[in-house]
Amino acid sequence: MSADLRSYAGVTAAYWAFTLTDGALRMLVLLHFHRLGFTPVELAFLFLLYEAMGIVTNFFGGWIGARFGLRLTLFSGLAVQIAALLLLSRVSPDWTMALSVAWVMTAQALSGVAKDLTKMSSKSAVKLVVREDAAGGGQSLLFRWVALLTGSKNALKGVGFFLGGFLLSTLGFAPALYAMAAMLAVVLGLCLATLRTELGKAKSKIKGRELFSKTREINLLSLARVFLFASRDVWFVVGVPIFLSSTMGWDFYAVGTFMAVWVIGYGMVQASVPRLLRRTTDAATGARAARVWAAVLAVIPAGIALALSPGVLGLTGADTAVVLIGGLLLFGAVFAVNSAVHSWLIVAYSDADKVALNVGFYYMANAVGRLGGTLLSGVIYQLAGLPATLWASAAMLAVSFLVALALPSTAPGSAVSREEPAG
Repeated sequence: MSADLRSYAGVTAAYWAFTLTDGALRMLVLLHFHRLGFTPVELAFLFLLYEAMGIVTNFFGGWIGARFGLRLTLFSGLAVQIAALLLLSRVSPDWTMALSVAWVMTAQALSGVAKDLTKMSSKSAVKLVVREDAAGGGQSLLFRWVALLTGSKNALKGVGFFLGGFLLSTLGFAPALYAMAAMLAVVLGLCLATLRTELGKAKSKIKGRELFSKTREINLLSLARVFLFASRDVWFVVGVPIFLSSTMGWDFYAVGTFMAVWVIGYGMVQASVPRLLRRTTDAATGARAARVWAAVLAVIPAGIALALSPGVLGLTGADTAVVLIGGLLLFGAVFAVNSAVHSWLIVAYSDADKVALNVGFYYMANAVGRLGGTLLSGVIYQLAGLPATLWASAAMLAVSFLVALALPSTAPGSAVSREEPAG
């Protein structure tokens, strides 16, 4: 195994461990503070800085990764997550609401920084170990590796949701955070001892203006990504978990289990997308796939919302659960295809020397979408209920489809020539 491949394997293993804690932390925070009486809007605010810091982190993290290498960004991400878990463990139910919200938002901001440092490190590393002239087609191999990495990450995040609900039910809030911090400390120690080879350093000095993408296809793909992920989080972050808990009467363990199953299934589909889209072999066919699957996805939340609207189908409580759960599982499968195609396109469009910059820019757009979706999830749910969050999701997906229509219908030219600044 080459040194680069060993380094990529180490980065990916660390990212998997981090992802478990990230999923568990989201469920711990959501369910614990819902139990303490936080409203949907207040719960959404707990996650706002988490998403907002993703915008900043991806913007500058891409530059840091290109300038100093991906090993530094990975180690920093693990260390910051440990600090965030320990900080969050100190919150007290005796505090005022304002102090509690401020404290949790600060800890979540640190966790947001940590998540995007580790994600950017791992997503960038895959481009560096897959040769474009590899046997069997470099672009096809890249598609498989990106889908496997992203799909396995999301499956593990789903396990993290289950873990969060389980730990909250068995250990309680603070002990669960201590246990996760201890696990990450062990992982960080192993990474420091074993990851020696550097990955991702640019061969030339990175200029400030290069922090923004210079290619039309990357800008368009990033804009489509904003609305794609906003369409998920507008119902996923607050609406559905609180609806299941407060309206459907599910306990914490059941809510955590469903969210876990949803994300695990989403990850499994995502990892299998290259087999499903066998004719998607280059950037041109990838762009066509992005358009087709965005159109399919937009129909699903609209259908669920219509079915749940009062007086349309006259659903009982049990029927409501069947329609909602079945519809969201279908949404997860189709969303997984969309996300996998997007994740492959960003690395396919990127030159290896500047991949960290482009991935950072792209996931900055991802964080913008999640931030907007998170805020709207609490606001829309509190004002108009769950069907309204699903209508908002459908509208966002329609916009994502329209943006995808503008993606190049033929493969872009050389990424190197397009990304070199003029003059």
